[in-house]
Amino acid sequence: MDFKVGIGFDIHRLEKGKKLIIGGIEIPFEKGWVAHSDGDIFFHALTDAILGAIGKGDIGQLFPDTDEKNKNLSSDIFLRKAVEISENEGYEIINIDSYILLEKPKLLPYRDKIIKNTSKITKCSNIFLKGKTFEKLGDIGQGKAGACEAIVLLKRRNT
Repeated sequence: MDFKVGIGFDIHRLEKGKKLIIGGIEIPFEKGWVAHSDGDIFFHALTDAILGAIGKGDIGQLFPDTDEKNKNLSSDIFLRKAVEISENEGYEIINIDSYILLEKPKLLPYRDKIIKNTSKITKCSNIFLKGKTFEKLGDIGQGKAGACEAIVLLKRRNT
């Protein structure tokens, strides 16, 4: 198959005093992710999307939260591994589309930096990232959590 599509999703609670990292970028905010790793919901969803597209498991299989060596790891390690696996399978990432559900802070001031960092890791220049609020509904809307969904399109490399 020349093209493959994958979808990934992640959600984490927010807590005062933790770091808020999205796309490998630390965003100044009073709250951050409660997670085993750095909790980067964008890189977690994107990692799962890539692995799902090529049928190679998920982030929990590669980096289980039951393994202490994964504690506090930077999520760019997860994403780099997924990219490596997809390249070894003969695929390149040609499109990433994602949205982040987060009431605060606004992502617009950080979006270009997040996209640039993600592009460097994935070698993909077609990245679309949208920030959406949850209109004050549920835990996300009350500022208690954030979520992300990512979709990727992979193409078999010409050999």
